[in-house]
Amino acid sequence: MLKVDKVRYLVENGAETREILKGLTLEFPDNQITAITGRNGGGKTTLAHILMGIKQPTAGKVLLDGKDITNLSISERGKLGISYAFQHPPRFQGITVWDMLRYANPEITRESACELLFTVGLEPGKYLQREVNKALSGGETKRIELATVFARRNRVLILDEPEAGVDLWSFGHLVKAIKKYAAEHDVITIIISHSKELLNIADQVVIICDGEIMPDWESCNLRCAPI
Repeated sequence: MLKVDKVRYLVENGAETREILKGLTLEFPDNQITAITGRNGGGKTTLAHILMGIKQPTAGKVLLDGKDITNLSISERGKLGISYAFQHPPRFQGITVWDMLRYANPEITRESACELLFTVGLEPGKYLQREVNKALSGGETKRIELATVFARRNRVLILDEPEAGVDLWSFGHLVKAIKKYAAEHDVITIIISHSKELLNIADQVVIICDGEIMPDWESCNLRCAPI
């Protein structure tokens, strides 16, 4: 199980201090998909960054299987099997899809790599040796990144708005691929999303508004201004 315990995150802007997360306590159970949603600016991505170690909390703890990992670096968390798929995946001139999959898992075979590409809706013959550069569409880049994180030995999989910049046809493949992967692996899956399709495949949905967990959307609407 992954847990955040009384996590707070403050940012300073000159003389002003803003509290982005206000003492969140939340559990992410094993073998379940947790979707985190809420209005823009509520703290969803900040929480995801804290789980990955991109940001350090001002107070509180992050625990994985009872072990305090609050002060571990991104690399150290990666070695524990925590993976992160960005809202806007980076692109790399001169690096192929096959290269990316081998960086994620040096032991991966070409057969396994092809299976992963099929899973996310890409033809291996067209994409395995293709460069991960600006010539790719947003949907192609998202699916390649998803295949890359699937290639790792994951304990925790964090997906930050996988629907961003993806066309409807590609998004359907992504939803099916995420659901299939979560069902077949011993993994904690966390999805930051506004998408109803992704919220519908989640075992639990958490609404965060103004840095706090809300019991329902009505409470969120009362607390926060519309998007």
